[in-house]
Amino acid sequence: MNMATLTEQPSILKAAALLPPRLSLGSTMVVHGVSKLRPGGTAQHAGFFEQLGIKPGKPWVIATGVAELLAGVSSILGIATRPAALAVLVTQAIAVAKVHGPKGFDNTKGGFEFNLALGAIALGLLLRGPGPLSVHSAVERRVKRKESRRLRLLPRQRRRSVLLDVLG
Repeated sequence: MNMATLTEQPSILKAAALLPPRLSLGSTMVVHGVSKLRPGGTAQHAGFFEQLGIKPGKPWVIATGVAELLAGVSSILGIATRPAALAVLVTQAIAVAKVHGPKGFDNTKGGFEFNLALGAIALGLLLRGPGPLSVHSAVERRVKRKESRRLRLLPRQRRRSVLLDVLG
């Protein structure tokens, strides 16, 4: 077997490479967000937030829950992936600073091991974007098809294209 065969991957594998990180991060964040937004969950988490010094607890729990839920759905679908990844990085940094950091690395002892893994996945998505198998990619292909039909781009169309690139 030559080396070229080992390093070459079919394009479908390259396209699918970002699906597992997106789906694992997304599903984890959806579960975390929903647990904070349930009626009983909001009250429970609000007390915990206030014990940590994050006051008033209830609005911060709702904001965190919404951010986690939207970040999760965005990651799963592959639309607005970069803002979603940034939201995950912020929530996980606060979780490490306020809860898990003092307990060390080991997840079984309440440490930040899991938060670090979520942050690493989010950082990868922030840097790379959602990949070709995503809603973003489908929308981008459609916008670029419309742009290529015209010889000149109108300023509004250029802004739309740049916005798509930023959102990732």
